[in-house]
Amino acid sequence: MTAETRERRIAWWRDARFGMFIHYGIYSCYGRGEWIRMREGISREEYLHTADTQFNYKSGNAEEWVKLAAAAGMKYVILTTVHHDGFALWNSKTNKYNSVNYGPGIDIVREYVDACRKHGMRVGLYFSLVNWDHEDGGIACL
Repeated sequence: MTAETRERRIAWWRDARFGMFIHYGIYSCYGRGEWIRMREGISREEYLHTADTQFNYKSGNAEEWVKLAAAAGMKYVILTTVHHDGFALWNSKTNKYNSVNYGPGIDIVREYVDACRKHGMRVGLYFSLVNWDHEDGGIACL
């Protein structure tokens, strides 16, 4: 991946021009943005309780997202796989703080990727390197 191949690599995106970015995670339950945990000082324990009691992803939701994007003429979909809260939407072997262990008990990323491939949609995965629970992540004091 060099500057010389950049134009070739980005050509598909320029042609697509229209896609969907899905910010989805425990923060969706609060309805006040993906930065809610930091802005309102929500503890990890409270956040996990919200995951277990309100984060109600149902198997098949990703299929509906992708079908909606395709019907609208979109060419790609990007899913937030883990945001700054550190909560992963897949069955991570290194992060127990995930959607298989808390909340819906489902590997949401797997369902999303499968749905994109089924409907010929380009797959995009957003992964935040910032993790608020890490000592260098910004709000480790929560």
